[in-house]
Amino acid sequence: MTNKLKCLGFLLSLAFFFMHGRVEAQTATLPETIAPVGEIEVVGEGYSFTEGPAWDPKRNWLLFTDIPNTAIHVVDKEGSVEPFTKESGHANGLLVASDGRLLACEMDGRLVAYNLTTGKRDVLADTFEGKPFNAPNDLIIDKQGGIYFTDPLFRAATPLPQTVQAVYYRAKDATVTRVSGDIAAPNGIALSPDGTKLYVAPSHQAEMLVFAVEGPGKLSAAKTFCRLTQPEGEDNTGGDGMTVDVKGNLYFTTHLGVEIFSPSGDSIGLVRFPQQPANVTFAGKDRKTMVATARTAVYQVEMPIAGLAPN
Repeated sequence: MTNKLKCLGFLLSLAFFFMHGRVEAQTATLPETIAPVGEIEVVGEGYSFTEGPAWDPKRNWLLFTDIPNTAIHVVDKEGSVEPFTKESGHANGLLVASDGRLLACEMDGRLVAYNLTTGKRDVLADTFEGKPFNAPNDLIIDKQGGIYFTDPLFRAATPLPQTVQAVYYRAKDATVTRVSGDIAAPNGIALSPDGTKLYVAPSHQAEMLVFAVEGPGKLSAAKTFCRLTQPEGEDNTGGDGMTVDVKGNLYFTTHLGVEIFSPSGDSIGLVRFPQQPANVTFAGKDRKTMVATARTAVYQVEMPIAGLAPN
């Protein structure tokens, strides 16, 4: 009897060990969730359509665009909002590079750079193979000083000047190449922290794309990185703007808000705003303030992980 009880106890212990091990293994594979650590606040409101949030750490400025009014606005460190320019060429995506230049995609057909001290504007690219761009939308700069930018159909002439919607690369030596095939309205764009992956958010499909970066301006074929969560009763709604944090998590603006994905493509958070956001970035001295441009307003909320600073 005693031996039978000992044997039964051993088997029960063994079963508990395996069950407990399985639970621990399952728990360990659950992705970390990310959520705001503060309340959503209004930065400014009363605009026509806000886009292109960008943070200037040197001046503690937040910049954003109001596309229909051809304006770029500055929010200074006291929170006052003033126009930087009222002739922006319908600028959309903005980026303050590490060298202090403000880079902008003008939907009127140009990639430009501003001197934030003097306001001087230089055209970096306005054609490819002798034809105008469709309507440059958003951009990211790599460690070599080259600029990847998207060129979809929004505000573009018809028929499309470039005939396709694609991603382009403007090298530091001013050479421009087309680096992707035709994409369903390529919009937001970002690089992984190590620069080995380029992410693109199409607006006319639910699948977000990732390319392996094989060299400056040289990409692999596109693969699906993730599929955005869809609004109830809808399907195939796409992304708009995007940004990356220091851990490599991706933040996409969608019809539902800002959806957050891990580097492996798992959905790990959703931040909803009073209006549908168009673009997103990180601001503040510690880059933990997430800023979303959303239709007629600009919002901010504190997050637990810092955003990745541009090159």
